[in-house]
Amino acid sequence: MSDQNKTTRKIEEAPKPGAASSQVKPSGMKRFFSKRWVFPAVYMAAAAIIVTILWLNAGGGTKEPDNAVPGSAGVASEGAAAGTNSSDAVEANAGGESLRWPFENDKDVTQTLSFYDSNASTEQKQAAMIEYNNSFIPHTAVDFAGKDDKPFEVLAAMSGKVTVAEQTPLNGYEVEIEHPNGYVTVYQSLENLKVKVGDEVKQGDVIAMAGRSEMEQNEGVHLHFEVRNNGESVDPHTLIKEQ
Repeated sequence: MSDQNKTTRKIEEAPKPGAASSQVKPSGMKRFFSKRWVFPAVYMAAAAIIVTILWLNAGGGTKEPDNAVPGSAGVASEGAAAGTNSSDAVEANAGGESLRWPFENDKDVTQTLSFYDSNASTEQKQAAMIEYNNSFIPHTAVDFAGKDDKPFEVLAAMSGKVTVAEQTPLNGYEVEIEHPNGYVTVYQSLENLKVKVGDEVKQGDVIAMAGRSEMEQNEGVHLHFEVRNNGESVDPHTLIKEQ
């Protein structure tokens, strides 16, 4: 074979420009990012990290306070959100009236269930829980029973307008009275209602008789008395001037 033919053959067998590079296998990183699921997975992970950071900065989480009643976390209250028995609370006053107890003579009644105070001792908080349907519910009111389990007249604790007067499956007959300055008084476990929605009542007017309820059936004949200030349940003892 002539030298010219040999030269021509070498030229034909030489790799074409770029051919070698096209045969090089992609690196491991390139192969990883070439997979369809990679970018969605990275995006979801980044989004989860961002959401977690925002949640932590916003103070998220439902850590049970150190003084909470064991097993009571996440249990709904029977009325409005459970409030506190604040030592800074002042006497409730509206329209020149001071809030009073919803019965004529405190010698004729006995307190049977206390208000749930989140700042109280564990023993006191446990004593202010209602057990119903295998759940423990903070008691957002004060209950009273007549001596010898006798019914007694329930009076309006302050003048105002009746906004609720109805029978409920769990609380028996119930009355709510709206007062000035954001106060609302709630009366449950009633019978023989004397008022209806829209009535204007004066302090001391008879609105019903003490009765029974499904929620607190173990108490027999009694009155469930709750006071709310701007939607938050407050211990009536902190608002009523004791005689």
